[in-house]
Amino acid sequence: MKTKSGARRVMTNSEIVDRVNELAPDFLGGLAKSDLAVVLGAAMPRRFHARSLIASEGHRADKLYLMIEGLARTFTTTREGEKTVIIWVPPAAVAGGRALLSQPMEYLVSTESVTDSVALVWERNAILPLARRYPRLLENALLIASDYVETYRDLHVATSFDSASLRVARVLGNLAKGIGQRSFEGTVLNISNEELANEANVTIFTVSRLLSEWHRKGLLVKSRGSVVIRSPEELVRRAS
Repeated sequence: MKTKSGARRVMTNSEIVDRVNELAPDFLGGLAKSDLAVVLGAAMPRRFHARSLIASEGHRADKLYLMIEGLARTFTTTREGEKTVIIWVPPAAVAGGRALLSQPMEYLVSTESVTDSVALVWERNAILPLARRYPRLLENALLIASDYVETYRDLHVATSFDSASLRVARVLGNLAKGIGQRSFEGTVLNISNEELANEANVTIFTVSRLLSEWHRKGLLVKSRGSVVIRSPEELVRRAS
């Protein structure tokens, strides 16, 4: 595995292979062991400190990222300068997919690390030949993009037909499955009221009111910047 000269060691080759096998990322699914070794051999492991900018919206999409440790998220910036979170990027997820396109493109959104993170990074001039050599990579990327479309289809339908409380509960449930961390109290989500309101398409006031209500009912525990959910399924059921 390539490393930058003088850079701090992130992981050994064998540790990266073990981690990738453990995560079984969709992007690398279906590759033979020998082919996987070739694809991984073209990547560079990089460490990102929490709140570091990984890729910038509007800049050339020249790198593809696969998260293997930590947590990142994509966001866009409105004309008023406000940050809007689009997609969370946990371990096994990819970001910067436009680097796979044969026509040079710009990043559609920005990506930033939420926690200290490690990602495998492919330069565009390395991943494009691999995508041609192993068409399964492009098929996997298309399936991932299809999943994103499905997510936003469901979000659009929910915005039109579901109550605010059910939308917030479902967002919490989905986030618990995707980026939640298990503890003896339940599932911990490091998310602010503003981020939650953004995801559920409701106001911050609505989120604050609902979380306080669910806290009183014992469905979750709310503290500054985090939520501990006792049972995501029960929360959605009660919100329904």
